[in-house]
Amino acid sequence: MEFKKSQKLYKKGLENLVGAVNSPVRAFASVGGNPLFIKRGRGSQITDVDGNKYVDLVLSYGPMILGHRHNKVQKAVNKALKNGYSFGASTENEIKLAKIVCDAFPGMDKVRFVNSGTEAVLSGIRLARAFTGKDKIIKFSGCYHGHQDALLVAAGSGLATLSLPGSKGVPEGAVKNTLIANYNDLDSVKKHFEEHDDIAGVIIEPVGGNMGVVIPQDNFLQELKEFLHSKEALLIADEVMTGFRSKFGGAQEVLGVEADITCLGKVIGGGFPVGAYGARNEIMEMVAPLGGMYQAGTLSGNPIAMAGGISTLRELKKQNPYDQFEEVGKQIEDILLKAAEKYGIEITVNRFGSMLNPFFTSTKVTNFEDAQTSNTKKFAVFFWEMIKNGVFLPPSQFEAWFLSSAITKEDIEIIKKATDAAMLAVSKM
Repeated sequence: MEFKKSQKLYKKGLENLVGAVNSPVRAFASVGGNPLFIKRGRGSQITDVDGNKYVDLVLSYGPMILGHRHNKVQKAVNKALKNGYSFGASTENEIKLAKIVCDAFPGMDKVRFVNSGTEAVLSGIRLARAFTGKDKIIKFSGCYHGHQDALLVAAGSGLATLSLPGSKGVPEGAVKNTLIANYNDLDSVKKHFEEHDDIAGVIIEPVGGNMGVVIPQDNFLQELKEFLHSKEALLIADEVMTGFRSKFGGAQEVLGVEADITCLGKVIGGGFPVGAYGARNEIMEMVAPLGGMYQAGTLSGNPIAMAGGISTLRELKKQNPYDQFEEVGKQIEDILLKAAEKYGIEITVNRFGSMLNPFFTSTKVTNFEDAQTSNTKKFAVFFWEMIKNGVFLPPSQFEAWFLSSAITKEDIEIIKKATDAAMLAVSKM
């Protein structure tokens, strides 16, 4: 397998793009080598500029849940394009997508569309502060909630991949109201409330996806919600990654908890730039033009993105692929564990719905500290062998893998053969 055209584009990209990429994890910093440049995708597979084909387990980090260029999504987007690209005014499809999203999340009466997950989260946090009249927010180490200043602290895969503790350019004042707790550790949350009386709420990924797949233990989420309400604080669920990936709706419902504010992205745009935040009427009526919390966006509710989202969610509801995801996820988990055992390699595999990933560690991974015990050098060797054998993975130990409903039995065989070759290569380190 050759990557000559990707290497050529990488060198050319260095001239006018920062690191030849537009998002840091794409730079392959933690796995070495030059990034791959993708030319096209169809169904479960993508093709790079050198003509190499891969089973895609990145799926644009989640949104391509139906696979690439699904016929119904393509048709809906093409129809929308004929009417125009953007109006700076309301369109009917905004109402249709809002109805689908709100119906899928118990307790969500209204939603506001924005353009990215980052924008959804920063707006959701502003809303929590507006509703409670308090300033401080608690986040969990290893959870990434976008690149806004206030949350670029202990922030998961992107920063972990680059070994950065935070980000330059973020002033101390921007993070003075951000408190850090440990995932799956309610006592670490309670400690903050003992020391501060102005905490508006807690933001959490119901299932961590930016430190690898990390699942809440026991009744952590339920007890967290109950405790927060006893303190008149809100639970903010960042379901940008997990939304619609474990059921038609949110992971929070699967896990038995209902957030006060939910932030979404990824799947609800079907591959187009979309984010959203929503809550019950009492909270959402704080948002302008109904209330005093201001948030706006020229391209929010973009008609092309709305068409992509509506067609994706309608098809997803029709397919209802969640049992399939469970079955395929278990197959891939077994493939990883059996290959690792065959070659004497210690790994831990975490899986939830259509998200999974292996950690190259024998430690049970329940938080970011556990995830960081992983051998990233072994992952780098594993990554490149998977690439060379036709499986496209996130170029970071600390990123979730994603499944699409387009995956086939033939794809599973490719993954199986690639995993065997990759584990063999790791065993020779």
